[in-house]
Amino acid sequence: MTDIIQQLTETLKERKNAAPESSYVSSLYHKGLDSILKKVGEESAETIIAAKDGEKSAIVYETADLWFHTMVMLIDQGIEPQEVLDELARRFGTSGIEEKASRKK
Repeated sequence: MTDIIQQLTETLKERKNAAPESSYVSSLYHKGLDSILKKVGEESAETIIAAKDGEKSAIVYETADLWFHTMVMLIDQGIEPQEVLDELARRFGTSGIEEKASRKK
């Protein structure tokens, strides 16, 4: 399942240094963090609306957009998507209540 994440990560890294007119992703990187975060916010709202509407195909489509733009944000910030996956793995098997309580320390 993570093969596509690795492939997408490599492509996003390559596009970070490409000319802005050569790709959508490159244009986002060149516009800066605020533009990237705006897209993450837009895609988040669209995902919420799709979920409220309950149409499975729309939920999948919008969630893919949200994940994609979140990955763009991660790469922009110098964070490997694997770091997020590692954090999820670290939390796996831990009660959500326990995990939240551990953050307060």
